[in-house]
Amino acid sequence: MYVAVKGGETAILHSYRLLAEQRRGDPRAPELSVDQIRQQMKLAVDRVMTEGSVYDPELAALAIKQAAGDLVEAIFLLRAYRATLPRLGTTRALCTEAMRPDRRISATFKDLPGGQILGPTYDYTQRLLDFTLMANAAAPGTDAATAAVPAPAPRVVDLLNQEGLIETHPVPEGDPEPVDLTREPLRFPADRATRLQNLARGDEGFLLAMAYSTQRGYSHTHPFVGEVRLGQVAVELTPEELDFPISIGDIEITECEMVNQFAGSKTEPPKFTRGYGLAFGHSERKAMAMSLVDRALRAPELGETVEAPAQQQEFVLSHSDSLEASGFVQHLKLPHYVDFQSELELVRRMRAEITEQERA
Repeated sequence: MYVAVKGGETAILHSYRLLAEQRRGDPRAPELSVDQIRQQMKLAVDRVMTEGSVYDPELAALAIKQAAGDLVEAIFLLRAYRATLPRLGTTRALCTEAMRPDRRISATFKDLPGGQILGPTYDYTQRLLDFTLMANAAAPGTDAATAAVPAPAPRVVDLLNQEGLIETHPVPEGDPEPVDLTREPLRFPADRATRLQNLARGDEGFLLAMAYSTQRGYSHTHPFVGEVRLGQVAVELTPEELDFPISIGDIEITECEMVNQFAGSKTEPPKFTRGYGLAFGHSERKAMAMSLVDRALRAPELGETVEAPAQQQEFVLSHSDSLEASGFVQHLKLPHYVDFQSELELVRRMRAEITEQERA
């Protein structure tokens, strides 16, 4: 046993060395710095921050470098670090109405108060490889003299609210504090605040697949993008020694409000329903997928029949976390010698019994 343990330890140490060599690549080439990753791989950094539940671009870039670009492993590293941090306080709810948008689009209204702002997007690119990037070509700059400072813009859903055409979600009297999924286990049935926490930390690929399923008929919704907005919002905290909030900084977020079909009753006229998504940084696809799945999961409270996988909260919420999914799948690489030998012996015994019966 002692020899086996020592041999395994040596192999693991060699594995660390090989992993470091693989991460570094050719030592003759310049090493990729954390700052380069943070600046030039922004979308990857934003995804790691969102699913890692830590808004810190530098730490997310460090995790990506350490994980050699494996984003799920980077999310694991960031969450593990997060678990070591003390909680200093709880911020107030973000006021996204006051966002200074760098990008703001709507598929429901062409002419918006404040205008449509395309901002940074791949939506209109040709998806052709740009070989000039291999020559480190400089990107065209923005004329600072003509660049306008974005101003807060009203929400698109407010236009529908003015006519009472979309459902509203006023804060009820005595609204309880939401469950903190980083400190408490997920329990079913989960309320909407808990579901949104889960979806915000959920794997983008899984949520994208669930959202796609709703578009292919596995849900009774017909969505329109009410608004997608990307921009800076202030984070406010009310210290114990003060009776008023103070701003502790700005963060970049992506917010999506999806307008869906319909709700109504014998006593209430029909109105649009809505789904909501929010993610750190520029995470447009994640926020949109989240809003579609949020709407699908609201089927029971809207009186709809639960038929599709995306409408089943236990299925969606139990399988959305990339770390749990990755860990459960990858644990199959670990030694299962005893389990396999027992099943191997069982198969041999069953085959021997069948052979004996055939001879008899």
